[in-house]
Amino acid sequence: MQEAPDMSHLLTLHDPAKAREHYLSGVWQTDTLYSLARRHAAERGQAYAVRDCARRLSWNALVAWVDVLAADLHEAGLRRGDRVSVWLPNRIESVLVFLACSRNGYVCNPSLHQNYTVAEIATLLSGIGCRALFAQPDYGADARSADIFARAATLPGMQRIYALPGLSHPGRAIPAPAHALPEPGRPLRLPLPAVSTNPDQVVYLAFTSGTTGQPKGVMHSDNTLLANGRALVQDWRLGHGTALLTLSPMSHHIGTVALEQMLVAGCELVLYDPLAEVAALDWIATTGATYVMGVPTHAIDLLQESSRRGWQKLGAVKVFYMAGAPIPSETARRLLALGATPQNVYGMTENGSHQYTRPSDPVEVMTGTCGKSCSGYEVRLWNAQNPDLEAAPGEIGEIGGRGGGLMLGYFSNQSSTEQSFNRSGWFLSGDLGRLDAEGNLQIVGRKKDLIIRGGHNIHPAPIEERAHRHPAVRKAAAFGVADARLGEKVCLAVICDERAPMPQEMLQHLAQEGLSKFDMPEFYAVAQEFPLTPSGKISKRELVQWVASGRLQPEPVRYRAAAQ
Repeated sequence: MQEAPDMSHLLTLHDPAKAREHYLSGVWQTDTLYSLARRHAAERGQAYAVRDCARRLSWNALVAWVDVLAADLHEAGLRRGDRVSVWLPNRIESVLVFLACSRNGYVCNPSLHQNYTVAEIATLLSGIGCRALFAQPDYGADARSADIFARAATLPGMQRIYALPGLSHPGRAIPAPAHALPEPGRPLRLPLPAVSTNPDQVVYLAFTSGTTGQPKGVMHSDNTLLANGRALVQDWRLGHGTALLTLSPMSHHIGTVALEQMLVAGCELVLYDPLAEVAALDWIATTGATYVMGVPTHAIDLLQESSRRGWQKLGAVKVFYMAGAPIPSETARRLLALGATPQNVYGMTENGSHQYTRPSDPVEVMTGTCGKSCSGYEVRLWNAQNPDLEAAPGEIGEIGGRGGGLMLGYFSNQSSTEQSFNRSGWFLSGDLGRLDAEGNLQIVGRKKDLIIRGGHNIHPAPIEERAHRHPAVRKAAAFGVADARLGEKVCLAVICDERAPMPQEMLQHLAQEGLSKFDMPEFYAVAQEFPLTPSGKISKRELVQWVASGRLQPEPVRYRAAAQ
């Protein structure tokens, strides 16, 4: 394997003065991800720590296996700052690798999604100078025709490749040139390296979705990750008895937020893998999950299935965390009716789940806003046209933030890092929102999703929210389609559980729910499915492409006010 340039010393935004403020306020502390796991092992070693579809580990077993894996990576020649990538479904090993990286001072890169091709993975690994890869045969978009193990072996600097057979094929042969994962109890060939005790080390490098260009590598330290986990655990009162289940893949940042909370609270983390062919609702019931994490699509699908089965409750679920997209208020209300409190969350890979509702919030706050920012993070709205000026009170503005949960910059990308901040040092999210009189944040949409019809700005979120209130609509997406005269027109696409509303019926419904006639859709489509991102969000960029290619054929509609 070829040599790569030394990149073990990463350039970041870490500022000693700001760090001192975070330590003094308690937002940052001296723990690392690994030190928290080891503390739980010392205090409650026999309690369960993590579970996937086939295995369940105690804290003692988890830490013992992490140490063996850390030793193997050390013996392979990795050193602090080296990047370690994970391309796996939701299985226990994704947690092992993350903790081993924290222990030895490596940088974990978990954000390699199932729908990537081998060529795309190789490009991403090359761009970060990856030194070790964990992958599963037959996983990925083109696994039957391309070999990630052979391709990874050609990358400069790659020092160790691990192949993990699928959990349904545990005896499968390891493909060359990969190594098997070391098993617990394996004798050490070299002494274990000293445990890293630096919570300000870069421990996490995750790629953004890349829907508007090349994905950027977001860097976080143990501290910037745990700052968010501590706030969530405190505000939502998670503890040892919590059974925390993530429906989102560990390749998505929601999975990382789940790991943070598991380590802070000392609770069991339950991983859900759709490839295991167990229905999500059955896995929730089987595992006794009390706190479930996912995106609104997960909740919508679970509510549909629970209704079909006639369930009166979602098993033992007490809280349903939803992030990644605006939550239809009807979805939140249906969760409440089943005894599950919706946790309405807003955030990004760059700053974690920093904005969320609290258990004591009124129903209208839980169902209509993302609540307030968490401890150690501030949010402010900035003029959408001039982000160096604050938005006026009550005005829609671009959401900016700063605080202890903010990333340490984009990996090897000075330009994108600088462009993400305004002159006052606030990170600009690219999302639009407004603050209500109590300071709760309402998400309006992405700046790039804004529909501009003849100079009039139309935000998709209010249209989608009102469409979701129709009893037949399960999912809705509003997006812009090209128009030669006006630039763009609004298209509304819906997925329905039963008979889809006719175009005029839908437009009259939107009007009755308070949508302005100036924001009415001019195209309407009923779809069987929506394109989704790896994290389960609706991909509007692909919807636009579907319309352009003819895969989705919306019909023209025109709103007519109902006769009085």
